[in-house]
Amino acid sequence: MPATAPSPSSGQVTHPDGRVELPVGAALPTGPYANADLLPVPLAQRRWTTYNFAALWVGMAHNIASWTLASSLVALGMDWKQAVLTIAVANIIVLVPMLLTGHAGPKYGIPFPVFARASFGIRGANLPALVRAAVACAWFGIQTWIGGSGIFLLAGKLLGSWWSGAGHIGGYPWTQWLSFLLFWVLQIAIIVRGMETVRRFENWAAPFVIVGAIALLIWMSVKAGGLGPLLDQPSKLGWGGGFWKVFFPSLMGMIGFWSTLSLNIPDFTRYAATQRAQVWGQSLGLPTTMTAFALLSVLVTSGSQAVYGTAIWDPVALTAKLDNWAGVLFALVTVLIATLSVNIAANTVSPAFDLSNMAPRHISFRTGALITAVVGIVIFPWKLISSPQAYIFTWLGTVGGLLGTVAGILIADYWVIRRTKLDLADLYTSGGRYWYDGGWNWRAVVSFAIGGVLAIGGSYSAPGSGPFPSDGLIPFLKPLADYGWAVGLSAAFIAYAGLMWRGGRPVQA
Repeated sequence: MPATAPSPSSGQVTHPDGRVELPVGAALPTGPYANADLLPVPLAQRRWTTYNFAALWVGMAHNIASWTLASSLVALGMDWKQAVLTIAVANIIVLVPMLLTGHAGPKYGIPFPVFARASFGIRGANLPALVRAAVACAWFGIQTWIGGSGIFLLAGKLLGSWWSGAGHIGGYPWTQWLSFLLFWVLQIAIIVRGMETVRRFENWAAPFVIVGAIALLIWMSVKAGGLGPLLDQPSKLGWGGGFWKVFFPSLMGMIGFWSTLSLNIPDFTRYAATQRAQVWGQSLGLPTTMTAFALLSVLVTSGSQAVYGTAIWDPVALTAKLDNWAGVLFALVTVLIATLSVNIAANTVSPAFDLSNMAPRHISFRTGALITAVVGIVIFPWKLISSPQAYIFTWLGTVGGLLGTVAGILIADYWVIRRTKLDLADLYTSGGRYWYDGGWNWRAVVSFAIGGVLAIGGSYSAPGSGPFPSDGLIPFLKPLADYGWAVGLSAAFIAYAGLMWRGGRPVQA
């Protein structure tokens, strides 16, 4: 495809379709803020198609954590219609910032931490990158614990009591710790092979997981005597005030589930063959697959309520009730692939780039992935998923509020202040237009603080059920806590745009 001439001021090439790259054969940025993993992806290497992005989302959405996300709504008292509605609305909402931040990936070929340099400054970008990396490390630990627990429970059905009844260490059988470690090693073996291996793995993992989820639904419907009992389980909340009191914090929790990817989606879209590929791939992949998977999840959980008298929201615990060894083996493979799929794509790629951004000369993509894996072990992930209340309201709600704040700043800077125009070379250079004051844009930091305080300052827990006081960390902000993601995003967006315009920052790059 023919390209325009390089811009004299920036030395970058803009192609007719709007995508930008550094001139072929030109000296690449070097120095303390660049390495091979952070540099823009050349157009020739941007090959991901619509299917690749749709498959990525199918692979990430169809996993044990998102299953428990939906099924936990049933455990909180919703019926299947209310739970699916909550999931569907949340994913349509979160798709919007996903597409807005994802636009920079195909256009410039840059990962999230480099994209954040335009708004936070070249050094200041480490602030949102570390926030995102910390969340990803925690998610990596959660998913690894879920995958390891799946191996432990289902292998126990195959190997017998010597496995499941092994001696305890730290409150758990030593065989469960071994399962956790084995799953941890398996993930590292895949991720260190690079992004092309990730793409190939996601392509074939996605359809396999769909088949596994449908098989579980068929099994449960047979046990329950048909789909009728799965659909007839009543809501404990009704459609009145009791439902809406749970709906809004649950909605923010559901948004918080993918608020992580709404920031670092450029880590993937930078490999897109066209802008259209990422837009259609994400639009077809995220809301549709999450809603469909939520429907499967809540129907199976409703079925467990009909069959066993209580809602079993953990699919691993549910499949452990299988008596057929072939079914258990299939369930074990499905759990492994589903959890590998999301953990590698969503929770290892991002922090690997984020940590590399901290010290590009010393931390490569692979080194960052290894650091993520180690941190994921030491954050006690089993504590974060101990109950539906802790999982949705404490963990997802708080995380979503904080990450929504970063998304508001990125969107305001890229779309409102700069009108999608960036200078590639300056994103890697000290003293350039993104250097601000010593590498930090104080306006972004102030906006982050404002949005963060408003989003999570009122966080509260029911008495005896969480880490926050019942009247909120900051009592007068408690009414905002149930809307944390929306409050954080909108407050930071307005604050940042106002401060940048007040400071006379140029609209151009």
